[in-house]
Amino acid sequence: MTLDFSGKVAIVTGASRGIGRATALTLARAGGAVVAAARSDHAATVVDEITRAGGRALAVGTDVTDDAAVRALVDRALATFGRVDVLVNNAGIARDQLLLRMKREDWDAVLTTNLTAAFMCSQAVLKPMIKQRAGRIVSISSVVGQSGNAGQANYAATKAGLMGFSKALARELASRNITVNVVAPGLIDTDMTRAISAGTQSDWAAQIPLGRLGTPEEVAAAVCFLASDAAAYITGQVLAVNGGMYM
Repeated sequence: MTLDFSGKVAIVTGASRGIGRATALTLARAGGAVVAAARSDHAATVVDEITRAGGRALAVGTDVTDDAAVRALVDRALATFGRVDVLVNNAGIARDQLLLRMKREDWDAVLTTNLTAAFMCSQAVLKPMIKQRAGRIVSISSVVGQSGNAGQANYAATKAGLMGFSKALARELASRNITVNVVAPGLIDTDMTRAISAGTQSDWAAQIPLGRLGTPEEVAAAVCFLASDAAAYITGQVLAVNGGMYM
């Protein structure tokens, strides 16, 4: 199945690396115009890659925890491309620690970046999507939002929260032809996991029935499917991309 995003405009947060970068590139290769949001000018590299390949893209330095910055991001997308068809809530951080030792500021930072930002970004795109009577919102959760993980109470809470948030929003927006879904990756080969020792990575892979870590491109493929016209009858769902790690 070939996905076609010609004439569509997608905002991807956390687009500078990993899953966000792979998603931005996949959308652009399928013909979509991409608004790549990341802190400072970190998304410039992926935008350069898209434009060199003949695609359309815009880098917007955005702090997704700042409501005014989020509104400005959507305004830039509308001013440049005239519409917003897809929002991918991908920006996220981790501040891992056992709950007994977890600092309140680390709890707050993860909740704000991973969950509150998705609320703000989703709210900001609703008016143009409702006006168009069409839209796709896809949020990136995690396997730990389904299974839990010691030392990640804050991170797991946000990733589980994205699932509940998305299901509620899917019910609110279904009558407007706007779908809301979640992709829940497992262990993915990103900068974060590459910093972990080879022995630990091997231990993790042993827990995965498919026997390996996933790639950002495999997650991006799932995101782009849910953002496409092919998924028009899918809403309020969580699509796990985890190699069977959690079933």
